[in-house]
Amino acid sequence: MPATTLLHVPTAEDIRESHRLIRPLIHRTPIMTSEAINEMTGADIHFKCENFQKIGAFKMRGAANAASRLTPAQLERGLATHSSGNHAQAVARAAQVLGVPAFIVMPENAPAVKVAGTKAYGAEVVFCASTPEAREAKLAEVVERTGAYFIHPFDNYNVVAGQATAAKELLEDANTVFDILMAPVGGGGLLSGTALTAHYFAPDTQVIAAEPFEVDDAYRSFHSGKIERNATTNTVADGLRTPLSEKTFAIIKEHVTDILRVEEEAIVHAMRQVWERMKIIIEPSCAVPLAAVFSYPEIFKGKTVGIILTGGNVDIGNLPF
Repeated sequence: MPATTLLHVPTAEDIRESHRLIRPLIHRTPIMTSEAINEMTGADIHFKCENFQKIGAFKMRGAANAASRLTPAQLERGLATHSSGNHAQAVARAAQVLGVPAFIVMPENAPAVKVAGTKAYGAEVVFCASTPEAREAKLAEVVERTGAYFIHPFDNYNVVAGQATAAKELLEDANTVFDILMAPVGGGGLLSGTALTAHYFAPDTQVIAAEPFEVDDAYRSFHSGKIERNATTNTVADGLRTPLSEKTFAIIKEHVTDILRVEEEAIVHAMRQVWERMKIIIEPSCAVPLAAVFSYPEIFKGKTVGIILTGGNVDIGNLPF
């Protein structure tokens, strides 16, 4: 029986089924550790390296799951989305594999490397102003023009279930018991998926998110109990500029332990430590959880911590250090 589109909060079996469904379209990414970073933080950190994922980011998991569950009629006119870059590339790649066109709305300040990657997968890219409202308005125009099926970057249970598979692999492959799992938070697709994975498969493990002070809507939402918005998107962590959705926020409220905020300087410092100590490329959004470990040592000292390194799509000509 073919997989169907999920219309409910993913169950443990939904996550397992999603993992089976996307296996041909993704890498099972490695887990790495760094003695140097462990010494600096006093924690035992295991990094799930989604920077080695197809398209260079975890977003391939959610896009692959959502696209794979569509019917031929839904796929007929192609796929559409709005994204600052990694989900854009993931939807473009999924469309390419499925042999249908992709139409992607990207903010005008999207990193050049992500724009180039999206176009390289054959997508038509349409630019908009760098606000959630502009993205949604331009996306509506594109869908009206093309009839393409919209795969939301995070407000989609199929996407959430796909993103949940990164933490599932981390739990299965690390050969340890985690005190804490960490993910950055923008729209909340990865965080809500990670929280569900921990809830179902490691219920004694806490899930702690991290986000920049400059776009701390998830932190404020978590504490106010309602979805908050950001006045600006002035952060080096370009993948975390979007607000939560109703679907992701409901899961986060129920299953996430805490959300920590970090300064821009801490993000750049953490990114540089991974580049220099681990010799791997990560993007700024990816460094936010490690920045939180550096910034709040009292929370993490002596703990076994799993961090999802979300992606490595960096504009090499425009590094923040």
